[in-house]
Amino acid sequence: MKTICVYCGSSDKMDASYLEAAQEMGAAIAHRGLRLAYGAGSTGLMGALANGALAAGGEVIGVIPEMFATPQLMHARLTQLEITDTMHTRKARLAEIADAFIAMPGGYGTFEELFEMLTWAQIGLHRKPIGLLDVNGYFAPLLALVKHALDEGFLYNEHYALLTHAAQPEALLDALAGFEFPEGMERWVNR
Repeated sequence: MKTICVYCGSSDKMDASYLEAAQEMGAAIAHRGLRLAYGAGSTGLMGALANGALAAGGEVIGVIPEMFATPQLMHARLTQLEITDTMHTRKARLAEIADAFIAMPGGYGTFEELFEMLTWAQIGLHRKPIGLLDVNGYFAPLLALVKHALDEGFLYNEHYALLTHAAQPEALLDALAGFEFPEGMERWVNR
């Protein structure tokens, strides 16, 4: 792993503990000599994440669609900034440059990006590790839903194994570094 893509919220209305966790995640990535790739935002967890990595001497790559490339939303101090024509291009670019993916607390956009990467792994478009930083138990309902999908037969065990999670940045980075892509991923197609 050289580059970690992190998806997270841009809202400024959450508890400060989420912002602290984002700063810690950015710093943990930088301290391991890894690059951070993210959506180039300056607000909410996005800004805290980038600031944490930059303060720890890390390299931060931001990829943002033109529609959000405004002084109010775009981080001004990134190591590298790419402006894309659409959101689809942005997501494809982040997926291309990342060696692993982390979702932190966020809203619809974060959920969508997380599930797109899980789906792409499920259908064989990538074999990269995917994790959740479960700050304050934020993802407990989502993890319960994914387990319910497995129990009800909508997921296979190997698909369930695609998603790892931890409450602390260092533990999550360790889990991603040790990730082994599950065998038998094609079973749902070749049944």
